[in-house]
Amino acid sequence: MKIILLKDVKSLGKKDAVVDISDGYARNLILPKKLGVEATQKNLNELKLQQKHSDKLAQEKLAAAQALAEEIKEKQVEIKVKTGEGGRIFGSVSAKEVATAAKEQLNLELDKKKLLLSEGIKALGTYEVGVKLHQEVTAQLRVKVVEG
Repeated sequence: MKIILLKDVKSLGKKDAVVDISDGYARNLILPKKLGVEATQKNLNELKLQQKHSDKLAQEKLAAAQALAEEIKEKQVEIKVKTGEGGRIFGSVSAKEVATAAKEQLNLELDKKKLLLSEGIKALGTYEVGVKLHQEVTAQLRVKVVEG
């Protein structure tokens, strides 16, 4: 019996996969637990429509991420920090502070977990901080750390 999986099943396959399994396994386990539906022509057509729709949504998200990356590339965030002797700053500038400054200055909602800042910024100057917007899109945001 051919089945369209509605959820990932460890021994069979991933969601939306069409698998061929024995009738008893399908009737006794897969169908009652709502892990899959029979692969009728109607269900196969619905699966194709869902896949086209999800592909379209994925393309739109990718295009939006690329547009945001172009917008971010041209902008700069300025962060004012306290400094001591010789221009050394107290502590460091973290990803959270960069995200907060981007929201205040540029009105961009950036998740601090998406900022590619391995360790805090510990000196004055201009830095390029990577921002992971999509699986395939990473933008560079200029962060200027100044004495304040």
